[in-house]
Amino acid sequence: MAAATWSWLLAPFLLLHWASAGAGGGAGGLGAGLSGPSVFTSSFLVRFRRGVDNAFAHDVADKYGFDNLGPLVGADGHEYHFKHRTLPHARTRRSLTHTRALKSHPAVHTAVQQPGFKRVKRGLRPAVPAIHGMKFDLKVGEANRIDEEPTDPYFPMQWYLKNTGQNGGKVRLDLNVQAAWAQGITGKNVTTAIMDDGVDYMHPDLKFNYNAEASYDFSSNDPFPYPRYTDDWFNSHGTRCAGEVAAARDNGICGVGVAYDSKIAGIRMLDQPYMTDLIEANSMGHEPHKIHIYSASWGPTDDGKTVDGPRNATMRAIVQGVNEGRNGLGNIYVWASGDGGEEDDCNCDGYAASMWTISINSAINDGQNAHYDESCSSTLASTFSNGAKDPNTGVATTDLYGKCTTTHSGTSAAAPEAAGVFALALEANPQLTWRDIQHLTVLTSKRNSLFDAKNRFHWTMNGVGLEFNHLFGFGVLDAGAMVTLSKQWHAVPPRYHCEAGELTQPQAIGMGRSLFWEIKTDACKGSDTEVNYLEHVQAVISANASRRGDLELFLTSPMGTKSMILSRRANDDDHRDGFTKWPFMTTHSWGEYPQGTWQLEARFNSPQTRHGYLLEWSLVLHGTKEAPYRTLHPSSPHSKLAIVKKAHEDKKMK
Repeated sequence: MAAATWSWLLAPFLLLHWASAGAGGGAGGLGAGLSGPSVFTSSFLVRFRRGVDNAFAHDVADKYGFDNLGPLVGADGHEYHFKHRTLPHARTRRSLTHTRALKSHPAVHTAVQQPGFKRVKRGLRPAVPAIHGMKFDLKVGEANRIDEEPTDPYFPMQWYLKNTGQNGGKVRLDLNVQAAWAQGITGKNVTTAIMDDGVDYMHPDLKFNYNAEASYDFSSNDPFPYPRYTDDWFNSHGTRCAGEVAAARDNGICGVGVAYDSKIAGIRMLDQPYMTDLIEANSMGHEPHKIHIYSASWGPTDDGKTVDGPRNATMRAIVQGVNEGRNGLGNIYVWASGDGGEEDDCNCDGYAASMWTISINSAINDGQNAHYDESCSSTLASTFSNGAKDPNTGVATTDLYGKCTTTHSGTSAAAPEAAGVFALALEANPQLTWRDIQHLTVLTSKRNSLFDAKNRFHWTMNGVGLEFNHLFGFGVLDAGAMVTLSKQWHAVPPRYHCEAGELTQPQAIGMGRSLFWEIKTDACKGSDTEVNYLEHVQAVISANASRRGDLELFLTSPMGTKSMILSRRANDDDHRDGFTKWPFMTTHSWGEYPQGTWQLEARFNSPQTRHGYLLEWSLVLHGTKEAPYRTLHPSSPHSKLAIVKKAHEDKKMK
């Protein structure tokens, strides 16, 4: 059965888990916990009894004083987003009057006022000191040859593109983009959407690479996602991210984008007091056949006590994007892993930890992790943020109103760099699927000089010889290697998911000792969902604790790879909500054989006495029945591809 079919079968399963986990938000979490949402917006989800067209929905909305903001992604005309014209954007109580008015219409099945919740930009720093005025000569001369360095004035400061040791950096610790450019690959015919606070599409370094047809403002409901002005330049975030991807080359302005001939679209959706599920969903599903890559440098609050993820409509939009976007090849969703530092864990962020997204962490220019980097087993790879010697030496990119900056940082800066690398890969091979991009990321990312500054997490080999790190995933992206392998790539076999087993008998977690649970599985051998070669692994867990932040969880595969799927979070004082069907995810067993015994370990990491229960655990394996790289020929016997192929062949011979 096709991968897309199985993905849709799995969608309700995942939606249930995110919805259930919502009730476990805890302090600083969803705002939608057991006591109910504290904020309600003027937006309503209206579900009709049958599929209706936009004109009909408009008439219904207008009758009751609403504006119809359009249908929801994937709802087949049954669900629409209505916004009331006079209700305040946020209030503490539901408006039963407006809900009842909508439900009184004979065509309306249900009407639900939308709760509001917080979403924050990753790595946002005060913007004013970062502004650099320059006088640009807008007369663009003849472009350099592809094998020459860009002449853009900020290119020498873009150490993440070419690290020569500037600002105390490690020579050649960069994205190796020049090796991709030298092959004539610069991102042509690829569009990346920046889902953020807007994009200054009139910036002289961006305007010729701006895709207006693929852009929209979901905060103001118009086609012009220009950032809202504030004195402190608070809304510079999206413009800075856009420049990393697609700032033009050799035009005498700022620096150059990773994929400088690609297009960027602006999706303005962050700049509002409270986010809603409907705004997120429409942003994730906007123009899925015109947009190839969606880049998100935001998420739940990075306070180390939030457990939060996408709601139902948003999850449905993402699942539809990876299955149907790009005319069936699947949209690529790139996510910043988070800036909560060692006191947070990005597996508690349901966006970054989703198997449908590519979670990107950051490193600084000498190879260390940044102090704000979160660690988790769902991170796939890393790019770069700021410099080591001078914290003001960050990522050089475009800024608001035609300006430039050298201080963009955080995992906010890392995700767009990855989006740019993926744009290069898609130009090299436009037929790559969303899963192909993930496989290419695993196979071509490099350990290089990356290291944990506090020596907590070491590089480890998994069961088929792939090296990974709990902070950096499978290493730093290598644009040259990814483009080279993309050109000879053959699509990986269909993906299946195997519900490998579950344990539902609650057991106590004691102090000073670990609780071990085991599931022995044949990975659905002989069935239509047989998995022999792993991609993502989910441990869907319900648990509670007298202090949730002191709970640690580890998952060990049959091939002996141990993933920390939840680390201690010092700020999480929750004692009530715990985790409810939360899908902890690991990429560390990528390529392994899943048959055998999987072990879950739960323990408390605290000098104080803690107690809790593991309530249930279900194991879900995602991967392929057939060997994924059987048709590829490694360029080197020492490459990751060669190592994994040999491991697969050796296993098959046994």
